[in-house]
Amino acid sequence: MDNEPLKGWNHVPAVPLRISPFFTWPLRPLEMLSWVWNSWFLITEKLIIVAIAFASFYWFQPPLGETQTLAFGWIAEMYLRNLLLMTAVAGGLHLYFYSFTKQGKELRYDPRPLMKNGRQFTLGGQIKDNVFWTLASGVTVWTTYEVLMFWALANGYAPLLTWAAHPVWFVVMFWAIPVWESFYFYWIHRFLHIPFFYKHIHALHHRNINVGPWSGLSMHPVEHVIFLGSVLIHWVVAAHPVHILFHLQYYALTAVTTHTGFEGLVVKDKKRLALGTFHHQMHHRYFECNYGSLEIPWDKLFGSFHDGTSRADALMKERRKRMMGS
Repeated sequence: MDNEPLKGWNHVPAVPLRISPFFTWPLRPLEMLSWVWNSWFLITEKLIIVAIAFASFYWFQPPLGETQTLAFGWIAEMYLRNLLLMTAVAGGLHLYFYSFTKQGKELRYDPRPLMKNGRQFTLGGQIKDNVFWTLASGVTVWTTYEVLMFWALANGYAPLLTWAAHPVWFVVMFWAIPVWESFYFYWIHRFLHIPFFYKHIHALHHRNINVGPWSGLSMHPVEHVIFLGSVLIHWVVAAHPVHILFHLQYYALTAVTTHTGFEGLVVKDKKRLALGTFHHQMHHRYFECNYGSLEIPWDKLFGSFHDGTSRADALMKERRKRMMGS
């Protein structure tokens, strides 16, 4: 009974949810290899974004020689690229799943519709509010960080990594960036749940109790600065320009996909591409759990892990009572 899935959801994946086998004992090498394989191959968000990063670098990115001097032309070119990319991904997923309902409610977590109206929203409705903050603030901050990093690389202020000099580290960097994201995201997320910062900054993102693709990067501008500031690690850790593109595209675009509201894309009765995570979907509904991801077990270490079972739900409610002193 304790491991029964939660009630009140349209779809619940296999529970209990499990953290990365890299942080369980005893270590099970086959499970570890399976975890890495399923995270990256064959068709996954990570590999798709690697492909987008390389396409951006070769076809839609000004050369480093040009980015050495700040100029409106190349900055506008990068901003337009990011604006179109975000609109294509978030807008495309929204149209597919919510406007045209191509998948119906299959693999959809929350049975409730997105909110059309609400006084809490800047523009009066959830989708309009999400689109506004994603494009007006999110894409602007994303592009600003890219401009800063490419300018720094071009002028020698940030260390440059090349394939010719370090081919192994060049490849490993693509694996390391998502791991760094898991570490970084948990700690900034807990920081943003401190009451003062939640009220004035993070509450904007939590207007989305039931999430859709446009919800992922719908944040206060200060949160965009903090969230996307992860890329500043490359002032210390050497990176190639394609890694900078991947780093920021991974942060921005997986924010969209993890908030899709559906576990995955179904084609011919089979899930072909994993998308939304139930782990984070529960955070939006229950608020005081699952601040991080399943890659690094911070939530489990600090008692805020919800594994999707009725037992975990009961424990979460008891924890809430203790926190409120009742």
